[in-house]
This record gives sequence, C-alpha cells and structure tokens, in this order.
Amino acid sequence: SQLDLGGASLIMTDRRGPSPFWIVKCTDCSGEQTIFSRPATTVNCLVCGATLAVPTGGQAKLRGELVRPATG
Repeated sequence: SQLDLGGASLIMTDRRGPSPFWIVKCTDCSGEQTIFSRPATTVNCLVCGATLAVPTGGQAKLRGELVRPATG
C-alpha cells in the first residue's frame, strides 16, 4: 500500500518475516520461555535458572530445545 504525502509517497512494506523471538523448552525442568533469537547476554530459565541460550554475536547458541518461532 502507499501513503500520499502531498507529492511524495511512502511505500509500506509487509515486514512479517521470520520472528526474532523463539519459544525454547528448558532441558532441565521442561519449562517453556520466549527468548530473543539474538541475545546480548546469557538467557537463563525463569523457573530453574538453567542456561537456555548464550550470545554468539549473531543468533544464539541454544542449550534448551527450540519448540517453534514465536508468533505475534
């Protein structure tokens, strides 16, 4: 779709690509948690404290099990 800006136009694009969030299952307690796919810090389970993901400078290295991408 386009938005009229009085002579200029802005093209709106659909930005729904792969989700930047994942639902991860803890291998210790089986709790599920939504995490960012590119974390800057280590992500721990909110239930038991086990490490779910560690930062790599890109996509996280998972220590838990990826259940599915989170949907908005």
